[in-house]
Amino acid sequence: MATTKADIAAEYPIPVYRFVVSFGEESIPFSEVSGLDIGVETITYKDGYGKKHMPGQPTDVNITLKRGLVKQKSQFYDWISSISLNLVDKKDITISLTNEDRSQPIVTWKVINAFPKKLTAPSINGGSNEASVEALEMMADDIKIEFH
Repeated sequence: MATTKADIAAEYPIPVYRFVVSFGEESIPFSEVSGLDIGVETITYKDGYGKKHMPGQPTDVNITLKRGLVKQKSQFYDWISSISLNLVDKKDITISLTNEDRSQPIVTWKVINAFPKKLTAPSINGGSNEASVEALEMMADDIKIEFH
């Protein structure tokens, strides 16, 4: 039984290396995205018959974006430095897994009202020749998933 290219595109898992991250209208390249988790806390209720478990409040949304450090000013440093006295520019972010030529999204995660909470500089090691990678940790209000 032969498998066609269309069958593979429709039935096989989407490769994770084909993704695009957008902050509004600006697309920014990243090497890694993690923390696209949707969950709820659990509530344990104990009575005379034992324990019962119920879903509670949604868990916090903590996203980490990693990218190579380049020879230019970091817009993430500017973003985290602008936070003062609870004044922060919250942003909606979209992360999309795309088709082969990156022209069409297949699955999109919409991160709502994200703000930076930590910017990590690369680990510096004189005995290594790895690329320098910075990490931006953010917290957000919610995540929505759209399948296209």
